[in-house]
Amino acid sequence: MNHVAHVALAAATMLMGSAALAATEGAPAGPDLAKGQAISAQVCAACHTADGSRGAPVNPIIAGQHPEYLVKQLTEFKSGKRENPIMKGMVSPLSEDDIINVAAFYASKQAKSGFARNKDTIRLGEKIYRGGILERNVPACSGCHSPTGVGIPAQFPRLSGQHSDYTEAQLIAFRSGARVNSAQMMAIAAKMSDREIKAVADYIAGLR
Repeated sequence: MNHVAHVALAAATMLMGSAALAATEGAPAGPDLAKGQAISAQVCAACHTADGSRGAPVNPIIAGQHPEYLVKQLTEFKSGKRENPIMKGMVSPLSEDDIINVAAFYASKQAKSGFARNKDTIRLGEKIYRGGILERNVPACSGCHSPTGVGIPAQFPRLSGQHSDYTEAQLIAFRSGARVNSAQMMAIAAKMSDREIKAVADYIAGLR
């Protein structure tokens, strides 16, 4: 290889290295779990516990929840699309990065198993979750949330092990129009009775 070829090769190598470095430097950083943990301790832990696990039944279990879903809900609490005065007050001071970081922190935690409490409605809850309510065109919950309740990232939330009281309250809120940030869930819940909602919420609590 002659001198000119050596110089050309060296120049090309330097340009490629510079381009790779620039691409690396320009790439967005991933979520910062340490910052997310700090926000959790300061803002969230009193209601959702330090790791988002099994706190008070009125509050959702968020450990192991899909981060994209958590970001969506927090963003909609902040904007008012999902109404909750307490959550709006907590989320309003948070930046977009704060929301991404705290969502990633809770998503990184291991979700703990729950259990159904009402043996008299287990079969009804299972029937609705796995087969829907055909006569009213209520689809099976498992179609979107998976047979084991793990959900589909970025689309449908994890449900398995969730407090039955919380799931029941959300289905009732969708049905009444108190919660409006999912047209799909509003349409589904509108066709369900109190007994059916309670049964499927209890069954979901024991999914694993």
